[in-house]
Amino acid sequence: MACLSRDSLFVPNLNSWHPCRNEFPHPILKNKRRFLLLLHLSCGDAPGRRTRCQLCLQERMQQSAENAEAEACPESDQEDASPLLNQQLSFGKGLCSARYSLALILHFSLFMVYSLRVNLSIAIVAMTNGTNPGSLPNNSTDVCPNRSHAQPNDSHREFAQEAPVYDWSAKTQGVILSAFFYGYLFTQLLGGYWSGMFGGKLVLGYGLLSTSALTLLVPLAASLGAPYLIGLQALLGMAEGVIFPAQYTLWAKWAPPLERSRLMNLAEAGCTFGTFITFPAAGIICQYLGWPYIFFIFGGIGCVWCVFWFLLVYEDPSCHPRISAGEKEYIVSSLANQGSSHGRSLPLLAMMKSLPLWAIAVAYFCNDWLFYTLLTSMPTYMSDVLHFDIRENGLLSALPYVGNWLGTIVSGLLADFLLSKHMFSTATVRKLFSVLGMLLPAISLVAVSYVGCDYTAAVVFLTLSMTVISMCGAGFNINQIDIAPRYAGFLLGVTNTFGTVSGIIAPTAVGFLTSQDLLTGWRNVFFVSAALNLFGLLFYVTFGSGTIQDWAREDTALQ
Repeated sequence: MACLSRDSLFVPNLNSWHPCRNEFPHPILKNKRRFLLLLHLSCGDAPGRRTRCQLCLQERMQQSAENAEAEACPESDQEDASPLLNQQLSFGKGLCSARYSLALILHFSLFMVYSLRVNLSIAIVAMTNGTNPGSLPNNSTDVCPNRSHAQPNDSHREFAQEAPVYDWSAKTQGVILSAFFYGYLFTQLLGGYWSGMFGGKLVLGYGLLSTSALTLLVPLAASLGAPYLIGLQALLGMAEGVIFPAQYTLWAKWAPPLERSRLMNLAEAGCTFGTFITFPAAGIICQYLGWPYIFFIFGGIGCVWCVFWFLLVYEDPSCHPRISAGEKEYIVSSLANQGSSHGRSLPLLAMMKSLPLWAIAVAYFCNDWLFYTLLTSMPTYMSDVLHFDIRENGLLSALPYVGNWLGTIVSGLLADFLLSKHMFSTATVRKLFSVLGMLLPAISLVAVSYVGCDYTAAVVFLTLSMTVISMCGAGFNINQIDIAPRYAGFLLGVTNTFGTVSGIIAPTAVGFLTSQDLLTGWRNVFFVSAALNLFGLLFYVTFGSGTIQDWAREDTALQ
């Protein structure tokens, strides 16, 4: 058996020592070079064995760091030193740690990001109330009949009288909703690069502040005309485009490998929670105050929240003044083999040749087509096809995101559980959750296309689709940080660029497909989304990976 001491590293019999079966004392954690040597000697070079071995070592490191902190702390403080990854630990204790505090802060920050993003999706129903059906010929003979309590043609009487109404066609509305993604596309790569250079905290904070301030100008732009609103939407997209790459740069410094899924999913659940709250809240605001107040209220809240962001968030554990010594040691030690953030140079050619990276990018494009179709166009579907009024529209459009919010959190916990128990490799876990998150929503959308005017069935299948798609949060959505943690922010920018392209095309395609025949057009929208999702799933399962790529290692970059 190997013998490890404070002052030396002896491994007399490598074949009989394995980190999953043998103990090593925690002082080894105080010497990074010794730990890396231990990792190399004990794990070898076989990729599959190295991955399993690294997980074991990381688990050992965590236990040792926590034991060291428990010995150094007084008895009253030992609650903070309890094993944070122990499966018996209650979720509440973990929330007291610095990394879970960051996850909660990011949760609310992304809540604001998506509130600012989707408010136009519900507001445009009121902004164009009663004008869309007559703006273009509609030759459909099978449009759903009006329900007895719905009055779509007269629903403008429900809104505040001073709120202006615009005569924009379905195609114009599609272009307005798509314009956001033109700007969003432009800053994805820049956001990832800037985050690696200047830090995720600053880039994300200034991105959110700019988005909030520009949101306050939406009513003015709409009053000037559709071209001005399209231009402002593009600027909003540019401001928001840096936020998600910056978030991944932060997590590359804060999230231990065995906790990545739960931490990142807890943060990103704020996206769907923001959508869930904004849809019904926007409907109520439209009815009682007028649609301009949607942008005034949410834009103002976003500006105030940015103050808290800059005060509460720290770039990495070493900068945090209140993090415990045990937690800091655990995070730093568990991330010791991934290297530091990238500098000015990037291995662009190697990235372009990487099939695992292409697998993530293709999955992003196909899955985001479905997601953005539902995100931006579901209120229109609820209004024009199912004839729900503005209050029902907001509530029912929000319903699918309740399941999505819960599913995002649960899938993260389950993925980390499977990894911590060494049941599957990282690649297998990512592919498993991608299968669940892409196949089942595709089936649900095909079902929606066949239920026609069955209001209850349509809402059930749409809710199921948005709930299950959350499984992708523990699948390909966070796979960038597995294959290249040093470049996580930049790679999120790369893959999210592909998703943004689908976000540009999808709302415009919806406007085009539904401009002549509503019910048949929406059936085609759902079929296209389902087919693309299945293609992306097959590509990712075939070429996806869960191990750090050679071009992403720090020693390779130095050479």
